[in-house]
Amino acid sequence: MINENHIFAIPLIGPGFRRPIADWILSGPPEINCVEVTAEHFFGDGHLISLSELAGRYPLSVHGLGLSLGTPGPLDEQHLASFLRVVRTADPDWISEHVAFTRTDEVDLGHLNPLACTRNVLETLVAHASELSDRAEKPLLLENITSFLSLPGEMPETEFLNRLCDDAGCGLLLDVTNLLVNSRNHQFDPLEWLREIEPDHVRQLHAVGYTEDNGVWRDQHAEPIQEDLYELIEEVVRYAPVQSIIVERDANFPEVDELAWELTTLERICESARSHPAAGEIVE
Repeated sequence: MINENHIFAIPLIGPGFRRPIADWILSGPPEINCVEVTAEHFFGDGHLISLSELAGRYPLSVHGLGLSLGTPGPLDEQHLASFLRVVRTADPDWISEHVAFTRTDEVDLGHLNPLACTRNVLETLVAHASELSDRAEKPLLLENITSFLSLPGEMPETEFLNRLCDDAGCGLLLDVTNLLVNSRNHQFDPLEWLREIEPDHVRQLHAVGYTEDNGVWRDQHAEPIQEDLYELIEEVVRYAPVQSIIVERDANFPEVDELAWELTTLERICESARSHPAAGEIVE
């Protein structure tokens, strides 16, 4: 558990690298102090040139979308080789992927799909996570996803994630938007969920605004961060030794001044959270 006398550093804060905001990111604005790159966006030799430039400017993390760690059987060697080439060029502080599957033996589904919290699934994920971290020679974080399905399992999701981190020796990339969206679609308390996660597992956060339509909540990576999300982020930063926060915007890009305001707001929230740890959450 967290020692009462330990003071966490302020997390690094930055955007996910996307082409519509590439010029702004590469200009080195003071609001950005780290960047996350999506590995699949840099597959191919030409893209690696721009990645080298980015790696010379910021601390990077490399985020994967398609390794399908939850699919039984061997990892896709071609996809893994491309992922590892990106990692070698970026030399990131860590790499990340999802607690999900994106393909079966027969078909690539093209999106992140939920996994049942069972011992067999846990065994598959642990083996694949360990292999990925070993071959990349980088620390690995795994991310929670949104799902409209509540799959039956053998343990709660929080226990599953704790065991995954312990058994694979990895950390958790906590997508705070996904947590809030799932809590509303499946009717649970996100703070209770958070308190069931071992705080030392939580190393990075993702955040972006959500959407709601007729009582269904979605994470479409297309909206500014709402106030209730900022509040939840502050609770997480109080609770866990978060090292970075990435704003994941993929559509409806606003003016860069608005993006810069989000980053500075997150920095201010983190400074407040680090100055005022949550009462009752920090123990010897």
